[in-house]
Amino acid sequence: MGTNLMVTAIVIVYLLFMLWIGWYSSTKITSNTDFMVAGRRLGPFLMAGTLAATEIGGGSSLGVVQNGMSGFGLSASWYITTMGIAFIILSFIAPKFRAATVKTVPEYFRRRYGKECGLITAIIMLLPLVGLTAGQFIASAVILSTMLNIDYQVAVIIVAVVVTVYSIMGGLWSVTLTDFVQVFLIVIGMIIAVPFAMNYAGGWSSISANIPEGTMNLFEGYDLFGIISLVIMYTATFSVGQEAVSRFYAAKDEKAAKGGAWLAALVNFIYAFIPTILGIITLALINMGKFSSEQFASVGARYALPVLAINTMPALICGLLFAGIISATMSSSDSDLLGAGSIFANDIYKAVLKPDASSDSVMKVTKIVMCLVGVASMLIALFNTQSIVSILMFCFTLRAAGSFFPYVMGHYWKKASTAGTIASLLAGTIVVVYLEHVSKGVLFGIKFSQPIIPGLVAAFIGFVVFSKLMPPKVETTELAPEEDD
Repeated sequence: MGTNLMVTAIVIVYLLFMLWIGWYSSTKITSNTDFMVAGRRLGPFLMAGTLAATEIGGGSSLGVVQNGMSGFGLSASWYITTMGIAFIILSFIAPKFRAATVKTVPEYFRRRYGKECGLITAIIMLLPLVGLTAGQFIASAVILSTMLNIDYQVAVIIVAVVVTVYSIMGGLWSVTLTDFVQVFLIVIGMIIAVPFAMNYAGGWSSISANIPEGTMNLFEGYDLFGIISLVIMYTATFSVGQEAVSRFYAAKDEKAAKGGAWLAALVNFIYAFIPTILGIITLALINMGKFSSEQFASVGARYALPVLAINTMPALICGLLFAGIISATMSSSDSDLLGAGSIFANDIYKAVLKPDASSDSVMKVTKIVMCLVGVASMLIALFNTQSIVSILMFCFTLRAAGSFFPYVMGHYWKKASTAGTIASLLAGTIVVVYLEHVSKGVLFGIKFSQPIIPGLVAAFIGFVVFSKLMPPKVETTELAPEEDD
């Protein structure tokens, strides 16, 4: 019982500390620009911490451990390694993102291609953020309920309340500062967990002897096409996803935007193998008979990491690891919440419903929407049945497919037009939804593991063809002016 009490105490102190950061950050907010993009004053280290923390979430902690122990072996690490590769690719266009001085992706579309494009993009980007927030709430609650031995539903409510409150208090400032703490906690907590788990299994030679052949093969679960697909998916979604790209908008200058992307990539490369190895050790422990697969049967294999920790680690380490894992999932959900609030307030409320809205009222609407999205995501999380990674994958794909080319090429190609953008948004979204929900990944007789690939191809064709057929009135990459507040 003493062990459980210590673990619980560490986690409660950590959750209260997150709320304190939210309050502290709220004292730094004077305008809507402060709230949405942290006053555009993040240096490369804060940028890297918040970028890495935003993308290292529930999927990449619990999901990768689960994959590591269920057939993927070492190749489960590609799920996170490919994020790092995507950050390196993005570092080359990050200065362009920062130079645009927008607050949201739909704002870029509105000022580049017109009001209709801004509105369509806002709707396409808003819906997946609810799914993403719910996915992270599920992952946090899984940990919390296992760890504190409380009901899953109660855990969902605790997580939803803490994340929503600190995010609403301090906007991107509190999200950035909490992310910075969280990325250290998760990486260090996981690294410390490895030797304890190995020791419990009797050392590496004992682990090697109890895992199937091929487990240590980097290409066991992913072939080259699968890896390239993941890189393409992450590059597309990080460059248009509000929760990631807002970091580039918040950088203090173009150099900080580039440096932050490189440092975030480095964190991902280091972190990728840690949950993977923990998954492989769990598999070995099951094969040795030290764990029974029944331990996971009633609650699902995604509980592997909490079960491993409780059995192998001292209370202090266990508490830090759990705080770290909750960190990872919370640091993704706070960004998704802020993204949803920012997009609604900036690109639906101010752009369409009330163009003369003041900075204060836009900030109030952002907070109200964050609260509503928090509640909606909590309800989805309460009744969840699907695998965490698959929910996240679909949300990523849906939003990235149609908007990637108009957004990235719009910074370089003067002939990009409104008609091309609408064609791209519609084509990309329709193809992804068709593959995901109608044909189960089959198009023209070919089976696609990642619907984003054909989605991007359809979007690119639509974008280029319609931009040529219906060119813009004025050829420029400059954005229409908009009052900044």
